Amino acid sequence: MVAGNGLLYPILGFASCVAFIYMSFGNLWLVYHEEPELPFVTRNGTQFMLDGRPFYINGWNSYWLMDHSVEEDRKPRVSAMLEAGAKMGLTVCRTWAFNDGGYNALQVSPGRFDERVFKALDYVIAEARQHGIRLLLSLVNNLKPYGGKTQYVKWAWEEGVGLSSSNDSFFFDPTIKRYFKNYVKTLLTRKNTITGIEYRNDPSIFGWELMNEPRCMSDPSGDTLQDWIEEMSAFVKSIDKNHLLTVGLEGFYGPKNPKRLTVNPEDWASTFGSDFVRNSKVPDIDFASVHIYPDHWIQGRTFEEKLTFVSKWMLSHIEDGHYELGKPVFFTEYGFSNLNNDFQHSQRDQFYKTILHIIYKSAKRKRAGAGALVWQFFVQGMEDFNDDFGIVPWEISSTYRSFIEQSCRLAKIQGTLLQNQNFRELCLQSQ
Repeated sequence: MVAGNGLLYPILGFASCVAFIYMSFGNLWLVYHEEPELPFVTRNGTQFMLDGRPFYINGWNSYWLMDHSVEEDRKPRVSAMLEAGAKMGLTVCRTWAFNDGGYNALQVSPGRFDERVFKALDYVIAEARQHGIRLLLSLVNNLKPYGGKTQYVKWAWEEGVGLSSSNDSFFFDPTIKRYFKNYVKTLLTRKNTITGIEYRNDPSIFGWELMNEPRCMSDPSGDTLQDWIEEMSAFVKSIDKNHLLTVGLEGFYGPKNPKRLTVNPEDWASTFGSDFVRNSKVPDIDFASVHIYPDHWIQGRTFEEKLTFVSKWMLSHIEDGHYELGKPVFFTEYGFSNLNNDFQHSQRDQFYKTILHIIYKSAKRKRAGAGALVWQFFVQGMEDFNDDFGIVPWEISSTYRSFIEQSCRLAKIQGTLLQNQNFRELCLQSQ
């Protein structure tokens, strides 16, 4: 009896300790695991699909989510932004899943990652799930901010293995392509430390974008960039067949496409080594992406002429999606600059409404225009991160109302308006 009790009491004590730990901290895990299982967004022809229904997107860009999640004092902004987007009925946010070299780098050097920053990205994905927002995650920048292809070329050059110091060697240097593939594999197979779900298996992620605004100006024929898109899209799909994939194009027509003369903003747009139709036709690319920046692209035009361009630009690409590509066309950035000499908030509102209305009309007709993401949203106190396009949407009532009305219109088409009582009441108030 003595020997038995001596063994029993330590066991009971250990069990009590385990029970206490579970009751105290287990809820932190359950917060992310008791929710109903989310479906992945898929594609059926020119339509995004969710739960067996067409899925039309009203959303936004906040490139800064991972960066702000690294610092505890800035972290609350991430949750606040996602919560605000959800309250507006927005469904998809595009953000950076890269920071190569430099301050708060995710990838410190080729194949070396900062776990602290990776946990920040874990947090962004987990928070998006909590608020019912899906993320379109971009994998690398064509531009220099947050490292981009420039950083990859610099790494190869510093190690003495780079073929060229040209930034465009990112697309053809075998060493650099190996760096990038290693980064992609590490990211896609990452197990979220909060949810326990590998990124490639997480339906909170809407999809992947190969590169933000790829250009290869050293080869205006487009062959170099085309080869890279084909290779990298196949590589992504070899690891992750769950998620949708896009290139990240601006939408310019290349030198062999007749639309370069009638639709491109100006002659220079066909010289960047990209072509909207050719690049988007790649079999492993699920949907086409397009950007809209009339202020930066067109000089010496009136506001009305810029709006005319926007309509023509969008309708041309929607037509391509419907007839040539057989894929959804997603306008993943659109912005109106406040640096124009005659800038007025009413002009920006009209610009927004033009784009949102074209998406709405396309959705009603079941055409290829699948949605649009405004560039870009912030919360208060983020002036240092803003550019000439960013806004805090609820600070301007007319702008805020326009986005809510679009969310309501698209939800009505999709037949999802009745699923969320709070959102339904918001839509009734906005009428």
